[in-house]
Amino acid sequence: MRNIKLIIEYDGTNYCGWQTQKNANSIQETIQRAIEKITGTTPNLNGSGRTDAGVHALGQVANFMTESKIPAERFAYALNAVLPKDIIIKASSEADIDFHARYSAKGKQYSYLLLNSKQPTALYRTLAYHVSYGDKLDINEMVAASKGFVGTHDFYGFMSTGSSIKDTTKTIYDIKIEQKDDFIKLTYNGNGFLYNMVRIISGTLLYAGIGRIDANQIFEIIASKDRTRAGITLPAHGLYLEKVFY
Repeated sequence: MRNIKLIIEYDGTNYCGWQTQKNANSIQETIQRAIEKITGTTPNLNGSGRTDAGVHALGQVANFMTESKIPAERFAYALNAVLPKDIIIKASSEADIDFHARYSAKGKQYSYLLLNSKQPTALYRTLAYHVSYGDKLDINEMVAASKGFVGTHDFYGFMSTGSSIKDTTKTIYDIKIEQKDDFIKLTYNGNGFLYNMVRIISGTLLYAGIGRIDANQIFEIIASKDRTRAGITLPAHGLYLEKVFY
């Protein structure tokens, strides 16, 4: 038995998310069908974590066990030949037998892409969240607010309802905010993230950028654990899972 590790890029627009669901088209199920097509057996594909409907990935990681004799590095080429064009296996390799894409992960990097322009975009309508130019974002205020999130905190107030997780303490190592023309990219590195945590923090930074939240209030908002004091949950289509660290 061999353990194959995949690094996956996908456009999540046309999918219900990563996880297999009844009567819905998921990333996980689509890749599993492709593996079955080239190996003849149905795999149990483990992902590093779930991404919601519309969320994209540049470096999702997954693994599966197989008795196939296909060379590990050739799985990427074989799978890309049968996968739809909005899912690409960037690399495939053989991992240690005890490697698990989810349970072996030490941290993740996410990004959120904003477009701050007078008019919305046709080409990036499913890839970036448009913020009207009427709400011109103050990057300096966003950077100042971001510093309040760095470190180890109880992020209970930055988690959407419906999550059953009990330990809401996470560590954010770094938040980087970069602007190129009208695009603003927020990049987050941390040891883990709660359900919709990145989208809520991004909404809070957006509110800081338009003056609805004072950057100096971030510590107080986190400590309050009150979801209503944070910013909005930004839409899924601006969110990217960039890397998983092991």
